[in-house]
Amino acid sequence: MQYRKDRNGEKLSMLGYGCMRFTAKGRGIDIDKAEQEILTAYRAGVNYYDTAYVYPGSEAALGEILERNRLRDQVNIATKLPQYMVGSRAAIDRYFNEELSRLRTDHIDYYLMHMITDVFQWERLLGFGIADWIAEKKAAGQIRNIGFSFHGNSEMFLKVLDAYDWDFCQIQYNYLDEVSQAGKKGLKAAAEKGIPVIIMEPLRGGKLVNMLPDAARKAMADSGKGWSAAEWGLRWLYDQPEVTVVLSGMNSVEMVEENCRIAAEAEAGSWTEKEFGVIGRVVKEIRTREKVGCTGCRYCMPCPKGVDIPGAFRCWNEMFIESRTKARFAYAQTVGMTKKPAFASQCVGCGRCEQHCPQNLPIRQLLKEADKALRPLPYKAGINIARKFMFRKGKKDQPDISSR
Repeated sequence: MQYRKDRNGEKLSMLGYGCMRFTAKGRGIDIDKAEQEILTAYRAGVNYYDTAYVYPGSEAALGEILERNRLRDQVNIATKLPQYMVGSRAAIDRYFNEELSRLRTDHIDYYLMHMITDVFQWERLLGFGIADWIAEKKAAGQIRNIGFSFHGNSEMFLKVLDAYDWDFCQIQYNYLDEVSQAGKKGLKAAAEKGIPVIIMEPLRGGKLVNMLPDAARKAMADSGKGWSAAEWGLRWLYDQPEVTVVLSGMNSVEMVEENCRIAAEAEAGSWTEKEFGVIGRVVKEIRTREKVGCTGCRYCMPCPKGVDIPGAFRCWNEMFIESRTKARFAYAQTVGMTKKPAFASQCVGCGRCEQHCPQNLPIRQLLKEADKALRPLPYKAGINIARKFMFRKGKKDQPDISSR
């Protein structure tokens, strides 16, 4: 196993264990199977294990396995505050204490504000006294590093990045998401500030392995490298020194062993034009399935009415690359879950975007089609309910005197 350093110089394994996809057994998790997989990873040098409050049974399973094998002090636990469920300072303590209990520990090594899509969500937490709370937990040794996981666009990522003195961050990033979500722009910005970046969805939940077009697989096979589709995706990430840890939701011993081998061999800056050329051809083949030829260049932005044009088209294309359900969820999450929504339906037809589009796309018409496909009536209702919940004001931004 190779390691890259966090902000304090501590070595983190380049491969991290994503604990969201443990194998289910009945209504719970197959603890014995998960234990064998985690022990395999640990013996190979993996020291970063990522879970979250809302991953069903995950925190409890990880806590039990680490306690059984007396490994708690040998590894780093990362888990997350469900900030979208927080309505008061007391709620922050309640969720955190429950997580400590589930994980059978007295401290969290890497604690994240979960699923930030808009800087408003962080500002709302500040109103509940989260900054003082973090300082208290750090001083008490209950939290060692504080960060956030992100699911918005690159511009909003930069705002969140600058809103606090973060110890680390977590983003979705892979060779198909190079210019979407936080993207390479966000990765570079974090690295420039000396903030370690944890990567989630390195293979799009397995889609960059299981759903590749035949022509894309052929491009990989013809390279002569002998790498699997998963290995191509992981090595593309490890080639970038700004990447600190790559999370993988491993649920077989064989997968753990393969991913550990890759993390032991891959080196930053080792790729040549040949390897990048193969990935370029793979991306091109994947893009042939897309509905609209948007490259994510963002020349069309900013929209005077706040429409996230590249975001809408990216989600629309995902309907044809992956699935309707996942694409619609992504649209709701990355375009709808911002304080000021950025839906395609906000377009007023001014045409400014079309004047700057290098692809000469009929953007105004395509936006209407995209929104209709991505936001059918049931989804509109669901998004409206979610927005009211996530962007509720909660209690007034006043100090919490109950804890004094």
